Amino acid sequence: MRGILRGGSLLALLLGAYAVSAVAQPPAPLPQLQAYEVDASWRTPVAPLQIADHTWQIGTRGLSALLIKTDAGAVLIDGGMPQVADHLLANMRKLGVAPGQLQWILHSHAHADHAGPLAAVKRATGARVASNAESSHLLANGGAGDIHFGDGLLFPPVSVDRYLLDGEVVELGPIQLQVHFIPGHTPGSMAWTWRDMRDGREVVIAYVDSLTAPGYTLLENPRYPKILHDFRLSFAKVRDLPCDLLLTPHPGASGWEYAASAVQGKKMDCADYSANAQIQLEKQIEKQRRH
Repeated sequence: MRGILRGGSLLALLLGAYAVSAVAQPPAPLPQLQAYEVDASWRTPVAPLQIADHTWQIGTRGLSALLIKTDAGAVLIDGGMPQVADHLLANMRKLGVAPGQLQWILHSHAHADHAGPLAAVKRATGARVASNAESSHLLANGGAGDIHFGDGLLFPPVSVDRYLLDGEVVELGPIQLQVHFIPGHTPGSMAWTWRDMRDGREVVIAYVDSLTAPGYTLLENPRYPKILHDFRLSFAKVRDLPCDLLLTPHPGASGWEYAASAVQGKKMDCADYSANAQIQLEKQIEKQRRH
């Protein structure tokens, strides 16, 4: 019996010493969350820049946010980063577009650098959001669960009011915006085409989503097994789009610079854009094969 008591006393002493040690040395704090940090140009506001009679760039130097303005109201395509919402609304007012005149919010794909402020703009204007089924899940979840980035590109969630099928048209006054599904960069990536006037002549404007695969697993990707199939179909589709004037979510990808004015210093059409993207993707595939 004494041996048992002595063993019990020893255990009690050890537990007591551990408790004292725990008090004396508290556990280290958990790591900080890593913020989604981006290039300064993505966050640098610009004044409204006219691209065509009805079409304006109202976002930042490094990200497109297009406002199509008509007598029947306005349409916004993309917004940029989440912190740009107030800037977009201010630029709309500079163009004479009151919040209640924004009728539709469209987008290219559901990443934080393009869909970031859409929830705030919708809340401030009452505009309806139109998207496809593939993007609606990411929009509703604020970017959480992205195939490639997990929860790394979060933004305020936004609900979809109208679900689009490939080839559908969103109409506002004289403007008809047709959607073209071009999966690859995301499963829900989209391009938009519409007619406008520029320098006295009618042009077909194509706003085409990114065709890049930044850091993506392209070979045997279990989350997106048909990613290469989708990219290659989209390259062909973009190549054949009506495309007098090409715009892209990242303006530099199509040769544009947004500063004191909107200038396409390097002329590029949809066929050029598609061909360049395909070359880069094939290089990326070959590099992954070697590793």
